Amino acid sequence: MGKQVIVLGAGIVGVCCALELLRRGMSVTLVDRQEPGRETSLGNAGVIARSSLMPFNHPGLWAQLPRLLKNDTVQFRYRWRYLAKNLGWAARFLLNARPSVFQETVAALDGLIRLSAPEHLRLLAESGASRRLRDTGWMLLYRSEQAWNGSELARRTYARHQVPTQALNAAELAELEPALAPIFPRALWIQGSYSVDDPHEVAAAYAALFRRQGGAFTRMSASAIRRDGQRWTIQGGQGSAALSADRLVVALGPWSKGLLKTAGIDLPMAFERGYHMHYSGREGAGLSRPVHDTGGGYVLSPMARGLRLTTGVELDDCDAPARPEQLGLAEARAREAFPLDRRLDPEAWLGRRPTLPDSRPMIGQAPRHPGLWLALGHQHIGFSTAPGTARILGELMCEEGGAARHAAFRPGRYL
Repeated sequence: MGKQVIVLGAGIVGVCCALELLRRGMSVTLVDRQEPGRETSLGNAGVIARSSLMPFNHPGLWAQLPRLLKNDTVQFRYRWRYLAKNLGWAARFLLNARPSVFQETVAALDGLIRLSAPEHLRLLAESGASRRLRDTGWMLLYRSEQAWNGSELARRTYARHQVPTQALNAAELAELEPALAPIFPRALWIQGSYSVDDPHEVAAAYAALFRRQGGAFTRMSASAIRRDGQRWTIQGGQGSAALSADRLVVALGPWSKGLLKTAGIDLPMAFERGYHMHYSGREGAGLSRPVHDTGGGYVLSPMARGLRLTTGVELDDCDAPARPEQLGLAEARAREAFPLDRRLDPEAWLGRRPTLPDSRPMIGQAPRHPGLWLALGHQHIGFSTAPGTARILGELMCEEGGAARHAAFRPGRYL
């Protein structure tokens, strides 16, 4: 087995993969065009939650589709031209909402999250970032009894997979989160879960641990990859020197699609874009944990910088210009629920979530491309699943016999 490995992509997934392979005795170089954690990993709700096993394409999606296709909700928006170009992906995404595939996806994601949580706790301790961790879980909020009843599939799924939860009435919710307005008759407290107050700082702390343990980091913008004999080479842009190694791990999230085309690989990937903005709370109002207003279509998370409002999904080209409408709608709904004060950022942050048709990541060696390994397609749950992804990748690369139980993530299901 080649001992020299390049991990391309220094988001939370790439950093965790680099740490795991270094731990297994490989010589690892982590490569990114920016410092670690500055791209997609910069903006998320900071949640490490068992409830993330529930994919967006679940059997209830069919009933929601007529409303979502009106393209005016906070939860889901799309650009017509982008959707028209990706009708094949959309059809496969909808087909994977059928019950049999849904159950397979839930089981796979549950195993990945279960594997990831203790690994996160270990890495937080080793990197000195444990102070950023909260063990208060997070909450799903419902604006009506009808909405609560409509979430029965999710609650049944959580119960089937032993996700610890507690149903709350309005009074119980007010006791736990008194700053919320009394507009939620029901809530579901997801327990046994964690959150952090700065996902970027966690990724940066993991990257610093990687460097302290002997890993190398190189700033480089990759323009192409190719196989030269038994090695993989990354070509940099603007005359940058090429890098090569025995094995290459592509963990570039949404940018994996464009780069892998240079090696003849066409990923069936779409982009769930999303926005965030930080706010202060009026008169010091705050939250003890992240909350998801299911009717409002946003998540509000207490962060070191302030209260982070993250939006729902926007389907569009990866690098299309930002469209601020969705954040404006989400902010209006959030102000109904919480005493938000002023914006703290000069402009909204825009991120891209790489989504495959079955809402599962690809973890493993690319078919017909020896030495090329993939760790990508984590949709909106990369932070929850990064350390588990790294563990699976390490087991597969070291041929430790985990291939059968990791089959749900095999790249060959699409490549």
